[in-house]
Amino acid sequence: MGMEEMISPADAKGSSPGKDQQAAGVGILLQIMMLVLSFVLGHVLRRHRFYYLPEASASLLIGLIVGGLANISNTEHSIRAWFNFHEEFFFLFLLPPIIFQSGFSLSPKPFFSNFGAIVTFAILGTFIASVVTGLLVYLGGLMFLMYRLPFVECLMFGALISATDPVTVLSIFQELGTDMNLYALVFGESVLNDAMAISLYRTMSLVNSRDSSGQNLFVLFVRFLETFVGSLSSGVAVGFTSALLFKYAGLDIDNLQNLECCLVVLFPYFSYMLAEGLGLSGIVSILFTGIVMKHYTYSNLSEKSQHFVSAFFHLISSLAETFIFIYMGFDIAMEQHSWSHVGFIFFSILFIVVARAANVFSCAYLVNSVRPAHRKIPVKHQQALWYSGLRGAMAFALALQSVHDLPEGHGQTIFTATTAIVVLTVLLIGGSTGTMLEALQVVGDGPDVGSPGESLEGDNDFIVPNNGYIAPSYDEETSSANKIKMKLKEFHKSTTSFTALDRNYLTPFFTSQNEDEEDEHDEPRPSSRRAGFQGHT
Repeated sequence: MGMEEMISPADAKGSSPGKDQQAAGVGILLQIMMLVLSFVLGHVLRRHRFYYLPEASASLLIGLIVGGLANISNTEHSIRAWFNFHEEFFFLFLLPPIIFQSGFSLSPKPFFSNFGAIVTFAILGTFIASVVTGLLVYLGGLMFLMYRLPFVECLMFGALISATDPVTVLSIFQELGTDMNLYALVFGESVLNDAMAISLYRTMSLVNSRDSSGQNLFVLFVRFLETFVGSLSSGVAVGFTSALLFKYAGLDIDNLQNLECCLVVLFPYFSYMLAEGLGLSGIVSILFTGIVMKHYTYSNLSEKSQHFVSAFFHLISSLAETFIFIYMGFDIAMEQHSWSHVGFIFFSILFIVVARAANVFSCAYLVNSVRPAHRKIPVKHQQALWYSGLRGAMAFALALQSVHDLPEGHGQTIFTATTAIVVLTVLLIGGSTGTMLEALQVVGDGPDVGSPGESLEGDNDFIVPNNGYIAPSYDEETSSANKIKMKLKEFHKSTTSFTALDRNYLTPFFTSQNEDEEDEHDEPRPSSRRAGFQGHT
């Protein structure tokens, strides 16, 4: 991953080049040791099924301990120069492989069968959570309950703190087994939620920097849609371009496999940098590039290249994800925090709990109002979805960026509150997730994977409990509901229309093998801890 990118030699002015090189070597060695320790400890914890300290929590704790020891030692200033958490390094080098792997390892059947609900939770729900959090923080400041921030800055805080990172929940889902549709909701919401939170934060940051809070809300909404839709379109376009290239270039022969693998690895970063260069969201772009490349490009690769690509993206995603939590823990211990505003931290935690509830339960009510009775989201699943809203690296990086975007004191207060929220959710809530999920009886109560008759449409990589809801059926007769419900039902039906379009036109055009051949050779594929979906398209 090129860890040298985060090093800031300029911080060590006046020292000789030899000492700079030695300090850099010690810093990188320490990072590698923490990575090795984190992977070994995570393996031991999983092997002994110790869910009170998930792997992400263990990585964060390792970073906190090492950072704390460095903070109290005499080498604080020399070590600190090599361990600052740079948000540019995070967004350019660590986050892209994680987001791409999320889309690349996604199995389309459970995702698109719940696509309407996922979009509702990720887009509308994140918007609700951001606005509710921002309004409550602003009102709390007006009532002198907490440190007062301007309204637009409150909305920026609401946007960045609405970015969820349920790594712990998804890993426990994989260990204990859970309802396939619940997994799809949590996974899909977490992936699209990151992109939505970044887009909202950047929109509010733009409003704040231009002092245009009185600007027409419709104009702001259109600007947000331009960013989101433009990013999505660029990502899909790059994915389709890669599919056509590997279909017609004839690279699937033995002596060209190295070239084939190199090109596949470069396309995701090309998508990300293209979107960033156009002023769009690279996160949204690379996510949909991953989805399209897995669905179309993957089948155009040679068999050896397919194995290499799957293993490679899984490898760098796992490394980046573990390194993020270690790096985040180390920087939390080393960073200067504004702990004087304890009330802001306390009430922020309460407000995000309320906002998460408003997000989940209002969107679940909306989804259930248009779903047939056998497909309604159970209350237990809604509660699990509400509890799975942990905050992680995305919120931390955006909060660190807010230190530069906001006036002195305001950004530092937001960063300190976000740090406290991340540590609390990852360590405390993450550690109690297994107990909570078992108490709700949403994990570990389904048939074994691969049991005859228990799989759904051939996807036996997912457990479907007896108390869960099943795959969508679009043969249900539409009741005489109001016009809004009718429109939403039509949106659900459009999924089958897209499936027919994909099967009859898109797949034959962009791939070199038909869908029947893919289904016959369907095998589970590896996935990262965050992106647990497995299986071919």
